[in-house]
Amino acid sequence: MAVSRPRQTTSSHSLTFADLGVPDALTRVLAATGVERPFPIQAATLPDALAGRDVLGRGRTGSGKTYAFALAVLTRLAATATPRRAGRPRALILAPTRELATQIDSVMAPLAQALSLRTMTVFGGVAARPQIAGLRAGVDVLVACPGRLADHVDAGHAHLDAVEITVLDEADHMADLGFLPTVRRLLERTPRGGQRLLFSATLDAGVDVLVRRFLTDPVVHSVDSTLSPVAAMTHHVLHVHADDRFAVLVELTAAPGRTVVFTRTKRGAKTLTRRLVTAGVTAVELHGNLAQGARTRNLQAFSDGTAHTLVATDIAARGIHIDDVTLVVHADPPEEHKAYLHRSGRTARAGAAGTVVTLMTDRQVPEVRELTRKAGITATTTRLRPGDALLRELAPGERTLVPQPVPPAARPRHEAQTAHDGRSRRGGKPAPTTSTRSAPTRSGAAAFSARARPAARRGGR
Repeated sequence: MAVSRPRQTTSSHSLTFADLGVPDALTRVLAATGVERPFPIQAATLPDALAGRDVLGRGRTGSGKTYAFALAVLTRLAATATPRRAGRPRALILAPTRELATQIDSVMAPLAQALSLRTMTVFGGVAARPQIAGLRAGVDVLVACPGRLADHVDAGHAHLDAVEITVLDEADHMADLGFLPTVRRLLERTPRGGQRLLFSATLDAGVDVLVRRFLTDPVVHSVDSTLSPVAAMTHHVLHVHADDRFAVLVELTAAPGRTVVFTRTKRGAKTLTRRLVTAGVTAVELHGNLAQGARTRNLQAFSDGTAHTLVATDIAARGIHIDDVTLVVHADPPEEHKAYLHRSGRTARAGAAGTVVTLMTDRQVPEVRELTRKAGITATTTRLRPGDALLRELAPGERTLVPQPVPPAARPRHEAQTAHDGRSRRGGKPAPTTSTRSAPTRSGAAAFSARARPAARRGGR
């Protein structure tokens, strides 16, 4: 299908949400949360989305895509005022991870309430029965991960023939995770004449397949905001000896402020979290081997400040938004440049400043140089040892270390289950969660080696 030419984005500084056609009931809710002026991606896409056009929106992570589609969906649903029907949502938002689905719903829920609209989430890793009850009660906006929604559709608990608007968020990530067959199957059950909005950080081949198959003459808005994370963050590569990696990481994470540390594997995240907690850093983990209850508790602990450090696999690169993350550390350099940008986008969101640090050993030099080149960033490379003054510049403030025993963990999910949209119904034990397995005595390099075997596509993140 034909794709309209990209439109030039006008400055959003002089615009208000009311100027773009957002109703007063929603602008009041936005103002109450401190959101008063649209970001470029919102200013660009809202007029076309509110007019009922299919929209293809590209913006870097943290550019404000959630409000861009949330405001359009809710405004259009309120205008049509179609009554809710059991098992037949009026709008469908597909997201690749549970964390992202939850956060989309948390953004939409207060806005929807102002318009007397109802939202709910559907994803794996939790019991299906409450979801079935919610669907039967009727819902206006369903925010779902593809796998669990497909289960409900197949079982007859959900029907997509009344969907007026469909949104695909992080479409490129869904393609990367192998969800496209399920996504296509779900979209084919929505009405052909319905409006479709697709938002993505990149427009790769997998995304292009969805665009050509399901979007009708879409308007393309490609917005690389001047407030984007890449423009607002500083990048550093710390060239360290392998035996110094953990000590350097402790110095960075013991500083005040929120830090996200990325590893390549689930086992690496689990082991590193345990070692940091034992060293006195308040840290929690986030990866696919945790049951959903444990993942939720750990994110809450990181969000409310109980834990200052989140150790995560790439599941968190797209799936979470926590305000005021000041530092991102690539303990394991990612395998490709897109992952570097998405991981790094956990800081410097919405124009705030942030720092990104990559730890690099001698044998990783060629890999990291190629990574930064493809990512299009200029990083300052410094060879250093623990105690170097630069560490306090990168993570300023008084270091606090309170060594403590590792708390009991929730039972890990089975390795074979998908890390992003699994169907496990197991809960977890209370508390921010880390592993209870004994960790062998090993160096920091061995504990979270970048040479660890890459995780499996579906179940290893």
